[in-house]
Amino acid sequence: MSTDFEHIVVGAGISGLGSAHRAARKGISTLVLESTARIGGCMNSTTFEGCDGFWAEAGSHTCFNSYGHLLDTLDDLGMLERLTPKAKLRYALWRGGERKSIFSSLHPLELLFSLPRVFTGKKAGRSVKEFYAHGLGQRNYRDVFGPAFRAVICQDADDFPADLLFRRKPRRKDVIRSFTLPGGLSGIPQSIAAQDGLEVRTRNGVAEIHRDGAGFRLQMQDGGELACDSLTLAVPPDVAARLLKTAFDDLAMIIGGIGMQEIESLALCIPSEQVLHLPPLAGLIAIDDAFYSMVSRDFLADPHYRGFTFHFRPDTVHGDAQVERACLALGIRADAIAGMERVTSRLPALRVGHEERVARIDEALVGKRVAITGNWFFGVSIEDCLTRSHCEHERLFG
Repeated sequence: MSTDFEHIVVGAGISGLGSAHRAARKGISTLVLESTARIGGCMNSTTFEGCDGFWAEAGSHTCFNSYGHLLDTLDDLGMLERLTPKAKLRYALWRGGERKSIFSSLHPLELLFSLPRVFTGKKAGRSVKEFYAHGLGQRNYRDVFGPAFRAVICQDADDFPADLLFRRKPRRKDVIRSFTLPGGLSGIPQSIAAQDGLEVRTRNGVAEIHRDGAGFRLQMQDGGELACDSLTLAVPPDVAARLLKTAFDDLAMIIGGIGMQEIESLALCIPSEQVLHLPPLAGLIAIDDAFYSMVSRDFLADPHYRGFTFHFRPDTVHGDAQVERACLALGIRADAIAGMERVTSRLPALRVGHEERVARIDEALVGKRVAITGNWFFGVSIEDCLTRSHCEHERLFG
């Protein structure tokens, strides 16, 4: 078999680019294939046409100084000096068509008596609702925390594994606690892809994967072929199951049972004078509306514009109806909108027992020259993605 690359990564989200970065740093010739025209996956900083370069996050919104693998990558790229602090702002609740403070909906006595259970209870094997309704109180979960958790993962959180919602990570005290970049978080995947020793090809979808001797042969959607010694899949679980079916049917069977959730997001750019009535805020947590949350760009103030991204529940409202819901929440008319972008994302819908499935995947991967990474192993945060990529890189390349 003639080898085109030592290592091919399928998927140019942060998981795939993180894997490629580590390989490139070791001098391993690596190609990244992305089926769409854009790299970055859920890291998507949208710039609005005709709005003087103003941008808002349409996907991932925040990075923290507990993101150790991300900070190591940024350090490799000489980007730590570009980290930009985010202003400390509060979230509000959106209930019954009105903005309300989070504290106004809490049940303090219930919280007082329930809270010790959060620190003494075990998360393993329990759903988010089972663990947090018990530890924070049923009414507090219903009125505040349940909607807040839905806002974090952009899906129903009740059956999500409790130990994958928040994972404790050590903080680096030499780095600001919460940060972005001057042009948004998309600067991270773009900088990884631009480094020497790494090639990224967009609009290059993979149709099938075949084992070829000790390596792999990739049949491309355009009819071409590529060969490699080692392979990393950094794609959603349903895509991974489809691609693995021919070469590794056992892995495909295990992965195929993981569900997916599609999210429609609406990013808006509004001239500042149109929203003077709206105080700066981190965002809105919706209790009873068609969207999970609205996240603002007020954390990085601009003299002329403000940005707001609404993440909508699936199968609720679409098109103009989404704009109407957003305008109602912002207290504006539709003609006040200076820029608008629609983004569709797909997220894994993890359920209790997922850790056992991951253990079966890892067992099936032993001794194979294929790695599997993504936001469906340790959690959905950027650092969770990079942690999995780091573990798989070490397994493949040592």
